[in-house]
Amino acid sequence: MEGEKASNTAALTAMLRAAHQLVDDDPKIVNDPIAVRLVDDATREFIAARPVELRSPGLTIPRAAVLLRGRYAEDLLGQAVAQGVDQLVILGAGLETFAFRQPAFAWRLQIYEVDHPATQSWKRERLAAAGIAVPDNLHWAPIDFEKLAIDAGLAQAGFDDSRSAFLSWLGVTQYLTLPAIDATLKVVAALPAPSTIVLSFMLPEADLRSEEAAAARQVAEDAARAGEPWLTRISPRDLAIRLTQLGFRKVIHLSPKEADALYFAGRRDGLRAPHVAQLMSATT
Repeated sequence: MEGEKASNTAALTAMLRAAHQLVDDDPKIVNDPIAVRLVDDATREFIAARPVELRSPGLTIPRAAVLLRGRYAEDLLGQAVAQGVDQLVILGAGLETFAFRQPAFAWRLQIYEVDHPATQSWKRERLAAAGIAVPDNLHWAPIDFEKLAIDAGLAQAGFDDSRSAFLSWLGVTQYLTLPAIDATLKVVAALPAPSTIVLSFMLPEADLRSEEAAAARQVAEDAARAGEPWLTRISPRDLAIRLTQLGFRKVIHLSPKEADALYFAGRRDGLRAPHVAQLMSATT
């Protein structure tokens, strides 16, 4: 991000989630009517006017990545709540909508949305413009990951680090340096068991098929032009080793093959689990 500007990539993510509701086949991977309300009129018009373009590899692959990471995180969250976890931290929340469409299991949660102050202010303006109420169990934690440790920012928002928590960190790590990533993961690793973080990460270009490598290159170039360059890409093996060395007890990689079987089987709209953006969970 540049200075005090809101995140351009957060706006793109919101557009992709809204497009899924309006363009892709049923059943939806993520049912998210709030996403359609949260984007502006121009974005809704863009989606309606370009259904063919939205199904091109350049937009299908990032849309599938956004949907997969959101659905997988929500599924793991449901399991954590069933085990007694009552705190949810959404790191780099952007225009994430979970807090505004909470299923019944989430009502017992205290939810903390963490993001850059400029992006969070912009989101609150979008919510107000759309007439979307902020739930009582949502707490705002404005944090610049490169400047302030999440434990300090979360403490200011009322987070209780003496209790276990579930954290999602989706679509963020590629924009951070490895030291900044490690600093956040160390805070999570110190939380009481069982605390879990699910995070997405971008594979190195050399590990991708040609079509996905080209699509990822385009997304990365667009992000760099918007002032949000990709700084970190990492293999599943290297990330798993890193998480284990940081002290996590259980590390699980969701492979594209497993993701396809779970969420994309039988789809006719071209959505498939991407290879470039993958998911891993780590539990204390």
